[in-house]
Amino acid sequence: METTFNFNLTAYLIYLPVVILMTIVVSHLLFKNGKIFMLDIFHKKEDIAYATNSLFKIGFYLLNIGFALLIIHMSEIFSMEGMILGLSTKIGGFSIYLGIMLMLNLFLFMRGRRKSLEKERKEAFTV
Repeated sequence: METTFNFNLTAYLIYLPVVILMTIVVSHLLFKNGKIFMLDIFHKKEDIAYATNSLFKIGFYLLNIGFALLIIHMSEIFSMEGMILGLSTKIGGFSIYLGIMLMLNLFLFMRGRRKSLEKERKEAFTV
């Protein structure tokens, strides 16, 4: 009886924990530091700043883990070299996507901060 090694299953079992861990680490760092922006945007109102930050974090998880699951398919892999190549392509592509999502979130934080400062200036001039 001949046993064949299933490279695809092994690749999936490596890919999933790696991309989920990457998403968790990036999310933790982004939203830990994002609290400062949220407090500034919401004028030190901690309850709404932290609630909004938590909702952004949940959305970040859903988008990124959902995308990681959506792109999980790999064509049939026949060797260790093929598995490493497939994994590096998938994980590298996901890393680029995750970096873009990180930058998009930073852009949203900065935009919210800018709008908040503009509102403060307008209110200061009308008083």
